[in-house]
Amino acid sequence: MKIAVIGGTGLIGSQVVTDLNAAGHEAVPHSKSTGIDVISGQGLDEAVSGADVVVNLTNSPTFDEASPGFFQTSMDNLLAAADRGGVGHFVILSIVGVDQVPELDYYKAKLLQEQLLAAGPVPYSIVRATQFMDFMDAVLSWTADSDTVRLPATPIQPIASKDVARAVAEVAADTPLNGIHNIAGPEIFTLDELGRITLSHKGDDRTVVTDPTAGMFAAVKGDVLTDRNAHLAPTRYTDWLS
Repeated sequence: MKIAVIGGTGLIGSQVVTDLNAAGHEAVPHSKSTGIDVISGQGLDEAVSGADVVVNLTNSPTFDEASPGFFQTSMDNLLAAADRGGVGHFVILSIVGVDQVPELDYYKAKLLQEQLLAAGPVPYSIVRATQFMDFMDAVLSWTADSDTVRLPATPIQPIASKDVARAVAEVAADTPLNGIHNIAGPEIFTLDELGRITLSHKGDDRTVVTDPTAGMFAAVKGDVLTDRNAHLAPTRYTDWLS
């Protein structure tokens, strides 16, 4: 199949392109660097022309109240282009528990993206993943100083980006789900525990302080960012660190 991967040069997108091409498909990466703009619509008709599948892995540049506007405009433009181009399958990557954290603007925005896709004119699949292992350094930096890192005890089920990409590629190459496929890492940690494991591995002697008010994940109640019934990826966090 010919598969247009929008956002195909990023962390997940580049790996999805590699996986699809290795499986014998023609996966073409598209991004601002290749001349498309999902907000203005520039280049989208050309990008999806002749494609059997569109995989949209673009992301809002911010996590704040501006993010719903990004997903509204980008999805309107991409769905219209896919419909005009006769695309038969449209895939997005979302977040496990995205509908359970209304306090977070970014999660509301991603849920809006899912809703736009489900209501749109193209058969679709949604892949929901748990938190990426690759983002742990960024999470630590949000609430860190020279001596401590403050983190809530939010349950997290981290997944490696390579496992996310593989799952997205497999879903893209299959028939549309017209529904949701959940994927997750094989282990559940509290975020503060994960912080201690990460710092210890790096030889970082800062102290992790458990603080239920610290950082973005403080807004998360209970274990909604985990899913024991999801398709479990193979990569364990300590193996990924190594």
